[in-house]
Amino acid sequence: MINVEKWRTSLEMDRRAKDEFFGSGHPQSPIPPADLQRFRGLSYYPPDPAYRFELDLHEHKEKKKLRVGDTKGGERELIRWGEFRFRINGGDYKLQAYKSDPTEELLFIPFRDATSGKETYGAGRYLDLEIERHRTADGRWIVDFNAAYNPWCAYSDAYVCPFVPPENWLNVPILAGEKNYPLAGVGRRE
Repeated sequence: MINVEKWRTSLEMDRRAKDEFFGSGHPQSPIPPADLQRFRGLSYYPPDPAYRFELDLHEHKEKKKLRVGDTKGGERELIRWGEFRFRINGGDYKLQAYKSDPTEELLFIPFRDATSGKETYGAGRYLDLEIERHRTADGRWIVDFNAAYNPWCAYSDAYVCPFVPPENWLNVPILAGEKNYPLAGVGRRE
């Protein structure tokens, strides 16, 4: 059982830190220089613990490789590492977790949902799970959609991002995490 207030405070602190970094003009920020004067932070759904899960990873015995297109017409190779199964809004769903290299410890979960292209970025959102931050004492994984974020290509055409494989398209709205970039297409001169 989580302490909801502590979880909410931590999530809000992470969001503020991200907004500060993105708006700082740092060379590694994905926010286009033309947007910096108008940038007031990203848009998020309110924190909702109903979108936070502690789940077992059903690791695939056979780690198949998958070729995924990207936003510049290229391809990337992902390894289907395992599957998370969860129940939300009365339905049972699953998401594949990928790795780009078998030795890395990060799990990558790109997904699209019923909000994609409406309230959230059309190409989908991502979750990254790190062993140190997202594993419970009993070995389960914390899959928290409140931490779902837009790929950097949502902010600028200068970035290349992998598309979400169709097997990770959910037909349910995930009303958690980052919403559309508030300045997308607003007076851009890239």
